[in-house]
Amino acid sequence: MFKDSVLLNDWQVIAAADNVTAGTVQSIRLLEHDLVIWHDGEDFSVGQDQCPHRGAALSRGVVRSGNLICPYHGLAYNRKGNCVRIPAHPHLTPPASASLTTYPIIKRYGLIWTSLGQPKHTVPGFPEWDNPSYRKILCGAYYYRASGFRALENFLDLAHFPFVHEGLLGDVCQSAIADYHVQSTPDEIMIDNIRVWQPDPDGTGEGSYVTYTYRILRPLTAHFIKASTQGNLAIFFTVTPVTETECLGWMGLAMNYGFDVPEAELKAFQDQVVAQDIPIVESQRPQLLPLDLQRECHLPSDKASLAYRRWLKQKGVTFGTIP
Repeated sequence: MFKDSVLLNDWQVIAAADNVTAGTVQSIRLLEHDLVIWHDGEDFSVGQDQCPHRGAALSRGVVRSGNLICPYHGLAYNRKGNCVRIPAHPHLTPPASASLTTYPIIKRYGLIWTSLGQPKHTVPGFPEWDNPSYRKILCGAYYYRASGFRALENFLDLAHFPFVHEGLLGDVCQSAIADYHVQSTPDEIMIDNIRVWQPDPDGTGEGSYVTYTYRILRPLTAHFIKASTQGNLAIFFTVTPVTETECLGWMGLAMNYGFDVPEAELKAFQDQVVAQDIPIVESQRPQLLPLDLQRECHLPSDKASLAYRRWLKQKGVTFGTIP
């Protein structure tokens, strides 16, 4: 039985909405649970990837006449997970035991979110995405063979820019990190007053000093605004915990400048940055994020990650971490 109630009762991304088209069926893995997502021609549904009859993977099935069809015996499931037809017994009213376990769905920021538990809140906010003065771009999914918490902590890390992203987000000749401010509450962590030089902050090719403001919104979701002379770039990063040592990263970009830069170039820039991060994150040992602050060495520039680890421990997160 899955014991991490914090993650169980949160919203997680399972797909980009544009990638689940009408009539398609896909397998998804979330928190070590196998799920199936399908589009019946009108809307999305997500459920347990296991037919209640004989346990076949429903993701191997097809959508026919608006129903998900089991590939083994052809049992048909509607959007709510109710079995509506048993081909071997066409006149039999399907019993309640044939019903498929389904989960709630929210569509936001071009992403499909679900929860395996009972969330008390909606998905995290990304106000710049809803602002009509910003252009919006969705990037990912990025696959990491690492804990989702290692991936999220990497997103918060400032001191790696000159070394992992030299020539883009950092310059080894300007690698000093000045003190910055961190404020933690039970609901979020705010990190601000971060000013660094970046040769190419956003893929537009214009170097400048930038100022970051981060917010950690959920255990696996964070957001920053990067302010420069050109305007504001907001990035929303949310991580899907596939297993304790596998995750998917999803990135939403919102910019109120650079409208002349092709979207393909901006996406390619983010792909390049994340591709530089992934092998570093995958190389970290232990793979799970240590919440005991005595397990690793820390530097003054690690204030953000230290606050994050304390916050996770206070919340009771266990999956993907080491106590």
